[in-house]
Amino acid sequence: MPIITKLDLMLSKRKMSLTELSERVDITIANLSILKSGKAKAIRFSTLEAICKELNCKPGDILDFNNKHE
Repeated sequence: MPIITKLDLMLSKRKMSLTELSERVDITIANLSILKSGKAKAIRFSTLEAICKELNCKPGDILDFNNKHE
């Protein structure tokens, strides 16, 4: 999939655990884990907004696009 998630990098930069983010944005750890692993098929804008607010970042800090064809 050409969409790459960098949630783990942002969590590391903010010195925050997945559990802590889960509690702060009221999203299950399981759903955040799916997003973090890159296995998510979609993300709601409201979810992305909540994560960005909590991590004080922009969507582009969490999501990237790899246009290389494999």
